[in-house]
Amino acid sequence: MGSGRATAVVAALALVSGCSETAPRTSPSAPAPASSGTAVPTGTVELTVAATVATGIEVPWGLAFLPDKSALVAERDSAKIKRIAGQDVTEVGTVDDVKSSSEGGLLGLAVDPGYPGKPYIYAYYSGGDDNRIARITYQDGKLSDQQVILDGIPAAAIHNGGRLRFGPDGFLYAGTGDGSDRPNSQDDDSLGGKILRITTEGKAAPGNPDGRVWITKGHRNVQGLAFDGNQLYAAEFGQNTWDELNAITPGSNYGWPAAEGVSQLDGMVDPIAQWHTADASPSGIAFAKGYVFMASLRGQRLWAIPVAGGKRVGEPQAFFTSRYGRLRTVELAPDGSLWVTTSNTDGRGGTRDGDDRILRVTLSTS
Repeated sequence: MGSGRATAVVAALALVSGCSETAPRTSPSAPAPASSGTAVPTGTVELTVAATVATGIEVPWGLAFLPDKSALVAERDSAKIKRIAGQDVTEVGTVDDVKSSSEGGLLGLAVDPGYPGKPYIYAYYSGGDDNRIARITYQDGKLSDQQVILDGIPAAAIHNGGRLRFGPDGFLYAGTGDGSDRPNSQDDDSLGGKILRITTEGKAAPGNPDGRVWITKGHRNVQGLAFDGNQLYAAEFGQNTWDELNAITPGSNYGWPAAEGVSQLDGMVDPIAQWHTADASPSGIAFAKGYVFMASLRGQRLWAIPVAGGKRVGEPQAFFTSRYGRLRTVELAPDGSLWVTTSNTDGRGGTRDGDDRILRVTLSTS
């Protein structure tokens, strides 16, 4: 595809004439809630694939930017981390003890907020019997001194979660999966099916409910985390019917395995948006300009969901449907663009010339 441009413009409730994207779908059982006071996005949002940043990346998963505006990307199966600076792609090292599977391997990446004074990156990966979070020194373009700060996260061939994100509070958040064992999600003593909030030493962050390392439970497989200010959003794989976008409140129970999608069960929090699994199967998310942007694997599209104050305030909008195949990760770049990775070499997609690639997507609202 090279660096050709592909533009999609979507109005609030209908696609602009001439756009090839399919109309977005949402469940009638999940109406848009009212705003809670945060600025509400209005008008239209426009996304343009302005360039292909990199090609030939093997199953890209985690993606994180450094202060110099270069980026690190994790290859799930090879366990390699590569640095992207302009058009140059270089290997900086391999994460040790990674065991790849159909959904496991080297997953999320995060850069220490104190970098380069604190020259660390953090990696979520599947080991022999569990998923782990490691702190790794990254200096002079090379990885060294890998230290596991948290282990014992349930692992399986599927449902490993894996996204890492530093919050505005300086603590590290991680989305986990149930490890193909449903009871883990409701088990307070299990790290499976949770959102974790930890220090850079791997300890429970101050203020966590009951002093645990996790802040929410009842998740099936969280692979997307994004902040709008202090508000955290999480994307979650459903089973056969509904995928979810959740607004996260510490101490809450998001229902799995009793609930999938909007279920209105006592004591459990419903998602703010849901999709049929064929239209989503979401992984990474990013927040920008009043929207949560959600990369979809099986759905092969990028969703834009207008949000404010932890609520959905309009209809989700679909971009690039089936144009680039499976989409895994979306991150907000330092220049305000979105970087979006494909995931066509992961054994579940049809590969295209140049896959997997990282796309640079510019965005504007009006």
